[in-house]
Amino acid sequence: MTNAREEGAHGAQVSRHTLGQRLSAYFLHHRQMLMAGFARLRRHPLATFMTVAVIGIALALPAGTLVLVKNAKNLSGNWKGAARISLFLKPGLSDAQVQQTADSVRTHAGVGSVQVITASQSLAEFQQRSGFADALKLLGSNPLPAVLVIQPAASYSSPSATQQLGQALGMLPQVDQVRMDIQWLERLQAMLDILRRAVQIIGLLLALAVVFIVGNTIRLEIENRRMEIEVNKLLGATDRFIRRPFLYHGAWYGLAGGLLAWLLVITAMSLLAGPVGTLATLYDSQFALSGLGWAGSLWLLIIGIALGWLGSWLAVARHLRDIEPT
Repeated sequence: MTNAREEGAHGAQVSRHTLGQRLSAYFLHHRQMLMAGFARLRRHPLATFMTVAVIGIALALPAGTLVLVKNAKNLSGNWKGAARISLFLKPGLSDAQVQQTADSVRTHAGVGSVQVITASQSLAEFQQRSGFADALKLLGSNPLPAVLVIQPAASYSSPSATQQLGQALGMLPQVDQVRMDIQWLERLQAMLDILRRAVQIIGLLLALAVVFIVGNTIRLEIENRRMEIEVNKLLGATDRFIRRPFLYHGAWYGLAGGLLAWLLVITAMSLLAGPVGTLATLYDSQFALSGLGWAGSLWLLIIGIALGWLGSWLAVARHLRDIEPT
């Protein structure tokens, strides 16, 4: 009975040792295939560069456009705080009544600040900017009303909240007309949403193009190594074993294309940063272009690797079945 226990323990130890050897051999083969895939890229530098360039451009176009759309979204988000409500008061109100109305508006929820422009100030500004000062002197009375320029609070800076605030203030008896500078923001947001959706569709089509490019490249590699594959099958190699180096080969293509796409996007953002900064300065803005960031860069590389792996897997699954030793 003691011998049986010893034999069982020895068998379990041998089994664990065998499992460890198999796992070690498994990971060793993966590492070897990973480095072999990289070596194949270096073996034909010109062909590799052309394939990687196509993949990089295909990935850079949607990535760069999405970065620009994100910057436009951020810029429009900053402009939301600039949306203002102009209350044109009824004619004939005295300056004291205008001031009372302004004090009443300041107590309203959602109002950040109120600027009072009296009728006389409106007339003086119009005379200065219009160039019709002499013609306006012929009028018997001031035709321009007093205006209250309202800056919504931060919690009311969205277009919908600003519109609700303007409608509520428009119900005041002293208010004759309400103007809200938010329609252009809503239109800009709608156009940016359409552009973002279009870029996503184009990006999907370009991703399919990357899969086909890698798949076609791997197909040629399979044909070039047809004899090697037949010999491996004669020796009993499984399809999974034969497929592994091609998958890593495709993944290297995807990684190299993702790195090139990242470099192209970074370069494009750097070239645009100067002109955009100059334009922002002219509008007294501190806006600056933002790039992919760490998360965006990582996702770009992951997507490149995944597309390269997928294109390689499809090519191998399609053509490996047709290769049988004779």
